[in-house]
Order: sequence, then C-alpha cells, then structure tokens
Amino acid sequence: MKPFDLDAAVIDLDGTLVDTLNDFVLALNLMLADLPTPYRDHRVSHETVATLVGKGSEHLITSVLGQVRVGLSEDLYSLAWSSYQRHYMVINGQHATIYPGVVAGLRQLREHGLKLACLTNKPTAFALPLLRTKGLAGFFEFTFGGDAFERKKPDPLPLLKTCQALKTTPARTLMIGDSSNDALAARAAGCPVLLVTYGYNHGEPIRTADADAFVDSLEQLFPQLLQPQLPMDRV
Repeated sequence: MKPFDLDAAVIDLDGTLVDTLNDFVLALNLMLADLPTPYRDHRVSHETVATLVGKGSEHLITSVLGQVRVGLSEDLYSLAWSSYQRHYMVINGQHATIYPGVVAGLRQLREHGLKLACLTNKPTAFALPLLRTKGLAGFFEFTFGGDAFERKKPDPLPLLKTCQALKTTPARTLMIGDSSNDALAARAAGCPVLLVTYGYNHGEPIRTADADAFVDSLEQLFPQLLQPQLPMDRV
C-alpha cells in the first residue's frame, strides 16, 4: 500500500485535537476536595495528570487516588467517580483549547474526500459535548467514546469497529493520535498510524512509539496526501 493511499482517517481527541489538560486537573482536584481525608488534602499537578491521560476516566481516577493511598474500597471509588463525573460535565471544554493547525487540517482532510471519525477513550458523554463546544463535531461522521465498545484502545476492537462504521478497510484507514495507545491499536488492527508530537503520550517521548510518521501539526499531513509517492519518513 502506498503511504496515505486512504479512504478515511480515525482521529483521537485529547492530546490530538484538543488540549484538555486544564479541564482534567480542575475536575480531579475538585473531586479530591469532595473526598474524606487524606484524599481531600491532596492535589494533582498538570505534570502528573499529563502522564495519566489517554486510558479512560476509570484509569485516571484510580491512578490519582492510588497516589494518595494504595488500595481502594468500592465505596470510595464510587464516591470519587460520581464527584468527578459531576464536576467534569460542568467544566468540560471551558479551559480546553484546540491545538494550532487542527481546524485547517480537518478541513483539508474532508476536502480531500476522506471520511472522518473521532475515536477516543474519553466517555462519549464528555467527547460529544467537547467537540460541539469547540466547533469540531461537524467534521466527523461518527464519534465513539471509551464506553462505545467492550474494550478501549490500545485494544484494536474500537478501531476495527470504527472502520466497520465508516465502511472502510483498516489498510486504507489512517489512525491519527498522540500516544502509544493509538499506535498499538492501529498496528493490531492493521491500520497505518501517524502521531502528533505535541500531545501527552503518558509522559513518554512520542518518537519512541511505533508509528509510520510524526507531524508537529495536522496541517503538515495534507501535502503527503497530495503526494502519496513520497516516503512517510519524510513527513
């Protein structure tokens, strides 16, 4: 297959389209303040949260609570989950920003005739309002959150199901993301994968991930679609 000989692109949300770190930090700290001691006395930093984003809300919450005390009771997790959901629903998108080049890149992808879907581990109830708030929802034929399928990325199932929804084959569907989760899902599903360099990637250097190409902005992708004969390592 030629690089970027595509029918569709599946794009991650947090760290790829929108910088949501401020939303996460605020919601998590409000959640902690609702919990009993010693959790209510703990606060998380932007640097810490950046290493935890990308594996779903459940992982995010349990990781933050685990930094305070190892071993969680079911009642405490339930209280934390309810608090986090309540706070995040109010905060969602208020302190988030679209990354430079995203809108132009999405427009170019659509103008090139590609079908687009957003696939994120963020709960669907958070993902859809965020895309609408930021004016991005109209670019996508489908938006699937982390609760849309039985498993989340890096499992390939969500990506394969998204290809089915788009009526495209994995080999002609590009996965665009910001983390090793996206790369692992794409490799297992048989999709080509491109990673942006500005996202979170669990605090690890993004170029250590197994990807076909890396870009600093989604605007840099479009010339390669126009010139598919160029090797992907020249992106």
